[in-house]
Amino acid sequence: MSDFNENSSQLPPPQLPVQSDLPLQNYDEAGRSPRRRFGVVLIAAVFGLFGGIIGAYVAQEANLVDLDNSDSTTQITSAPVVVAEDDGLSGGSLIAQVAERLANSVVTISTTVDDDFGGGRGVGTGVVLTSDGEILTNAHVIEDATEVVVRFAGETEPRVAKILASDLGNDLALIKVDVTGLIAATFAKPGSVQIGDTVVAIGYALALDGGPTVTSGIVSALKRTIETDSGALNSLIQTDAAISSGNSGGPLVNLKGEVVGINTAVARGDSESAANNIGFSISVDEVLIVIEQLREQAKGTVREEGFLGVGLAAREDGGQGAIITNVQPGSPADKAGILIDDVVLAVDGEPIDGQAGLVAAIRDAEPGQTVKIEIFRDGERLVFEATLIARSE
Repeated sequence: MSDFNENSSQLPPPQLPVQSDLPLQNYDEAGRSPRRRFGVVLIAAVFGLFGGIIGAYVAQEANLVDLDNSDSTTQITSAPVVVAEDDGLSGGSLIAQVAERLANSVVTISTTVDDDFGGGRGVGTGVVLTSDGEILTNAHVIEDATEVVVRFAGETEPRVAKILASDLGNDLALIKVDVTGLIAATFAKPGSVQIGDTVVAIGYALALDGGPTVTSGIVSALKRTIETDSGALNSLIQTDAAISSGNSGGPLVNLKGEVVGINTAVARGDSESAANNIGFSISVDEVLIVIEQLREQAKGTVREEGFLGVGLAAREDGGQGAIITNVQPGSPADKAGILIDDVVLAVDGEPIDGQAGLVAAIRDAEPGQTVKIEIFRDGERLVFEATLIARSE
């Protein structure tokens, strides 16, 4: 999905140099082929020694008797356990109320996949968009699926779903079930999410039996960019709410019960790095735009991506931005005056932290759209305007 020309010396995506050394895992791996596996390790702490000592002490105290009492039996009495009565109230905490509000708007998605790895089953999560059966999920959840079924809360039988449209570059897809009267989720207003906001992740983590898993955390960062197998995702919300395989396509919601993002990936540690509670969600700002694009795609309109005409490389000096390594003659970049070795810092005011960010920013723009590109050149910050063209195959 990168904006490269054929003569560029840089590798075309998705083989761009990884911007972060934290490997990323999508969440639809439950029960799928060898390339989509997950494991769970449970560690139990055993307090045998201390338990034995405490148990012996309690047993000794419980068997003490009054030696002056001729009655050889000891009567042991205890007060009845007090159990609270049902007060009719539902959801004692805000998080419980949020989970209850979204219960009928979050679904589990199961897929059958036939691929080069032998196929298998996959599980993800979806969010109800409309009362007549339109559901949003991640594109990677339904990728390569030969069958997609959806199950709603409180139901035992799955419903067959039809794939309406899919955008792997933005990792979002629309599916639909033949049912009416559904409860659609409410989406937050774009721009309303702030760092430090409490959020709740809801989804079918690890395909565990029963209802969805509910976890909470905060918005750790905004406007993150990551590289994926299909290119790059930008304008992501980073959260420390626990999310796992199977959460893909599920909602990240605020304490009003409004969807602020769609969970899509998680960073995990390896032998050389550590990662704890670093998950990523596609922000509502991006989601609402892509939903409309997917609906147009479902009607037969094929969206064209913007093209700038440059080759890119990552900065290795610790600085921000992406380095221009090649400018295609006659391209929008060439006409705008962009040169080799320029460092792109921002597009339309949005910071570019690395080459993946620039790739995603240009991809999301429309052919014919004029974008403002902020460049660092010879110690100066310059702004160029480039009118994008359609990417040729």
